[in-house]
Amino acid sequence: MVDVAFGPKPGPKRGGGPTEAYLAMVRRKRMYGGILLVIFVAVMASGFQLADSRNAGGFWNGLHQVGDFPAEVLAEAWDKRSNLPGLMLGAIPSLIETLNIAAVATLVGALGAMVLSLLSTRGLARWPRAIPLFRRMLDAFRAIPEIVIALLLIFILGGGPVPAVVAIALHTTGALGKLFSEVAENADLKPVEGLTSVGAGWGQRMVLGVLPQVAPNWVSYALLRFEINVRASAILGFVGEGGIGHDLKLAMQWGGGKYDQVVAIFLVLFLTIVVIDQISNHYRDRLVKGRH
Repeated sequence: MVDVAFGPKPGPKRGGGPTEAYLAMVRRKRMYGGILLVIFVAVMASGFQLADSRNAGGFWNGLHQVGDFPAEVLAEAWDKRSNLPGLMLGAIPSLIETLNIAAVATLVGALGAMVLSLLSTRGLARWPRAIPLFRRMLDAFRAIPEIVIALLLIFILGGGPVPAVVAIALHTTGALGKLFSEVAENADLKPVEGLTSVGAGWGQRMVLGVLPQVAPNWVSYALLRFEINVRASAILGFVGEGGIGHDLKLAMQWGGGKYDQVVAIFLVLFLTIVVIDQISNHYRDRLVKGRH
């Protein structure tokens, strides 16, 4: 007679199976995560202590005074609240200059990003060996903050909106170039191959085979960057680059007596950014997701 046994043989199991391996992997990830968290907290604590020791005044000693200046500004603005509508209307010309700076810088930066992203994308680049060069150019443009570029250009071009446009455009080229390149890497190469087979040049292949695929995402990223550039152009006004930021700097330098103008400028800038955010979100949804 032949005994037929079904199932595993009795006795201790060996190896633990896939469940034990998964649990071990989870435990390792938790351990590594805990170690990284401890290192992060230690670095943050030591960095804060170093910054606090080198600061002109101690952070904890002045913490109770954090709300004093905003309270003073808001109190004066409330007392002169009847002046706010007129001051907000008076800030419109400077706001238009700020929007012009952001718009021109975004357009120039987006055009530069389009060219450099295609030249730095594998499978699409005109000169594949030069891909690292173009990528390092994008890294350099992205690594240097706008305010640093603007401060350097002030010594060359003088104060005004032109240094702000150049500074924001260069940083925009680096930031958008990285995003544009990632989108272009996912483009379908079949249209490009078909155009190549009929003798189309590199520019024709990019315009006819790649741009129709990547245009919605590229425009979406450009609209998002425009929002960022509006804020950047306002900040650059503090270093003499014109626009609404310059008016805000002057109002704050005057101190008491001009705080109603400070609040009016903040309100105008806040409302403008909210409107731009809503409009750009609407069009980004239509471009990327096809919503109406």
